[in-house]
Amino acid sequence: MVVQNPNNWHWVDKNCIDWARAYFDEKVKGISVSDDEGTTVKLTSVKSLNGDCEVCQRKGRIISLFDMSLVVNYESSTGHKGTITVPEVMYDTEPDEYQFDVDQMVDEPTRILIRSKLVPEFKKILEDFGPTLINVHGSDIQVDADQVMSTFTKGNQNLNHMKSVVKEKTTFNKAETVKQSTPLPAYAQKYNISKLHLSTEFNTTAEQLYKTLLEPQRVAMWTRSSPDGIEPKVGAEFKLFGGGVQGKILRLVENKEIEMLWRLSSWKEGHYVKIIITLDQGSGETVMNVDMNGVPIGDEELVEENFKDKYFRAIKITFGFGAVL
Repeated sequence: MVVQNPNNWHWVDKNCIDWARAYFDEKVKGISVSDDEGTTVKLTSVKSLNGDCEVCQRKGRIISLFDMSLVVNYESSTGHKGTITVPEVMYDTEPDEYQFDVDQMVDEPTRILIRSKLVPEFKKILEDFGPTLINVHGSDIQVDADQVMSTFTKGNQNLNHMKSVVKEKTTFNKAETVKQSTPLPAYAQKYNISKLHLSTEFNTTAEQLYKTLLEPQRVAMWTRSSPDGIEPKVGAEFKLFGGGVQGKILRLVENKEIEMLWRLSSWKEGHYVKIIITLDQGSGETVMNVDMNGVPIGDEELVEENFKDKYFRAIKITFGFGAVL
């Protein structure tokens, strides 16, 4: 696929539905499980795969978007042949959210074996699909980094995170050319992620700004709501803006640094951004640097604009700590 996309700026997508059919057809063939009584069930082929499957990129970031329904054929040593349907194979589906529907004519020994042993093996294929899709097709929709002149998109391209590639070498994961990506941090396992750096200057001391970010009375003033759990204490779990923001204090260096886990309530449960706030005091002002790791790809602008508005701007307006642009 030839990419005409200077600096990887524009939206580019690649239709991968045919590749997905071939991928699943090869993967399911030969999967076989047995029980102690000698009953065996094996997957034989893909009966149908319908829906959409794309790899996309914009501003240097690669994401996968797919929403498909999958039906596979199986055979049992009891003489039964039937189908297993996965009605939703989606890019944001969690492993425990997959639904497996077995045909109604299945006999009981086969049904039990499918549920207990075959479904877990089938689920591994589904879990590996998204990362493999990106690793195989991501390079087809991007100009190589050494041809990108924009430091912004090159930075995004270098910060792309995705789960590790499938373990075994196959014709689908191009193992000889795919580089292993940086593993996702434990607190941010639910999305492909990126990093953000924000910075602004406040006309106050680092001590006052530190208190403003952590003391509940002050936090209530700039959030315009009653905070829950916020305090200058390691381990404090908090909710701000009526529960719209949740987090936990990980480390504190008084008047200098705040490290926390931070999330929007709309994100998948368990996904956090790690935020490190450093306060650099000058002669008459303090620079706040905010480094974030774990921002879901696609939500960068949302997080950046909201943080600037709800934190930077709100604090300056409430306490007169500087000009608001």
